[in-house]
Amino acid sequence: MSGLFLARNDGSDFTTTALTAARGAFAKQGFPAPAEHTVPGWSLLHFPYIIGGPEGLLARGDDLAAAAGTPVIDGKFGTASLDALLGMDPLALDWSRIGGQFVALLRRGGRSFLLGDYFSAFQLFGDIGDRLFSTSLLAAAQAMPRLSFDPQGVYELAFNVMPIGDDTVFAELKTLSPFAVIELTEQGVIRHRIEKPLPAAPSREPLAAQIERHRAPLASIVGAHVAQFGNHVRSPLSGGLDSRLVLAALRAAGCSPELYVYGLPGDEDVEIAQAMGRACGFDVAWTDKYAETPAPDAFPDLVTRNFHQFDGLPTFGNIFDNGAHGATQIARHAGGALAVSGGCGEIYRNFFYLPDRRFTAHDIARTFFARFTPGDATDLFDSRAFLDGIAARIRTAIEPPAAAGRPDRTRIEQIYPRIRCRALFGREISLEGRYSPYLMPFLHHQVVAQAMTIPLRLKHAGRFEAALLNAIDPQLAAQPSAYGHDFTGLPGRKHRLAEWSTRIRPVWVRQHTYALRRRLGPMGDEHGGLLSPDYMHRVIDPDFPAMRRFFRMDAITDSGLWRRIANLEYLAAKLGSKLS
Repeated sequence: MSGLFLARNDGSDFTTTALTAARGAFAKQGFPAPAEHTVPGWSLLHFPYIIGGPEGLLARGDDLAAAAGTPVIDGKFGTASLDALLGMDPLALDWSRIGGQFVALLRRGGRSFLLGDYFSAFQLFGDIGDRLFSTSLLAAAQAMPRLSFDPQGVYELAFNVMPIGDDTVFAELKTLSPFAVIELTEQGVIRHRIEKPLPAAPSREPLAAQIERHRAPLASIVGAHVAQFGNHVRSPLSGGLDSRLVLAALRAAGCSPELYVYGLPGDEDVEIAQAMGRACGFDVAWTDKYAETPAPDAFPDLVTRNFHQFDGLPTFGNIFDNGAHGATQIARHAGGALAVSGGCGEIYRNFFYLPDRRFTAHDIARTFFARFTPGDATDLFDSRAFLDGIAARIRTAIEPPAAAGRPDRTRIEQIYPRIRCRALFGREISLEGRYSPYLMPFLHHQVVAQAMTIPLRLKHAGRFEAALLNAIDPQLAAQPSAYGHDFTGLPGRKHRLAEWSTRIRPVWVRQHTYALRRRLGPMGDEHGGLLSPDYMHRVIDPDFPAMRRFFRMDAITDSGLWRRIANLEYLAAKLGSKLS
């Protein structure tokens, strides 16, 4: 099952009001009616998958396990996985037995606990007063009597796609920390600190030995899913490396998934994926997401549907399209199929394009998260305070005492799964994994742990990932790619030079790259949208009454940034008087 909502029974009217609001919010998002349970001090709504999937609720006397997302325990799903989870101490979980991305409520031995997956990728929102917890942002927001935008969270979403760490765009709502297990009591909550270490040093083994070590956890998590779903699997394929490695792992497990590619006619991804299918003997379905354009008068209803389908704030603010984003999501999960993603594949690569030396958390903030030009924001924005806030979240995510000073290079690599993947792909997982089970194997903690041992020199230009692919599936590795070379040998000179030219740029140059690019003229991203006034003036107030406190909309010439801010404006209008 894939929806949880908890409200505290504190004797006030809050419980009834919150539960009523949550039922309405989940229903608008397409969820079936929930199962209802109580544990001392709390009321629970547990919603099934919107389309279908394994059972997510197990009641056994006073004991209870309720999950949202896709928990995999001992390689099992559904009731068997919940039964195994109930047999564990929530404060001393055996993570070697646990996989998938999920949130779970466990009641055992007279005590109740809320916990998440290793990186808290599957999101659980809670209010700062500890009165409610929800896997839906909109349900949490509707259950709150009052909300206010948090400037740091708003700017992080606008400039970097999603807020990082435990923050949201609202000051009153936070997400569950990966380092916390919450105990629910009649009096409130108790937060228990738990440690989730990752390897802190690169491997010195020969490449062939490292490849074999990496194959095992990837084969384990993918194989468990294939054992459960067989060929009832849908997976993407493009001209890149990550989706191809996922396909290799699926094929090695004996799965022949339904494959698809998105893009315009003649797009490189489309051409390469379909050519790969012809060469290897499998079909690749192609969808042109831009093939149809709705009439402007139909746009308001379409945006409302998108808004609820994607829980108010999807990645990249993508609620203003022609409906294809929502339609393809439903198609991926049709019939309760397992939907697969190659997201987080950069664990195998040098994601931040940094040289092999120590950096401070503030260096990382300046290098990767300074995607702004101050002229886009009002005087409320303080660029130094913004980057300081991001650096603080980075330090929190890295295990102490390594977070202080200049963390070593392996710790810097941990920032990608702990910060970037949790924020961006965690939101994706949370939105996809409520329709039917969702597999993102490159964020499985045992796969990530192995990836943290890859020597940095092997991460450059995907050298290690290509070698891993070639070891698992030489036929797929031999096919052409968007990089201009196949993956059976070393990366091409052009590919290596492109990465090297970024790695040699100092931090201060990287910090200003986005602002310099903006000076060259208007820019956008691949997520598009029907952003002309004829469409957008039908769904938002062009004066941006909520967001003009934060942004100078007339100055913004980045359509992706504009779209994300418009998403926030639309959210504000829907919340209405709840916003202070």
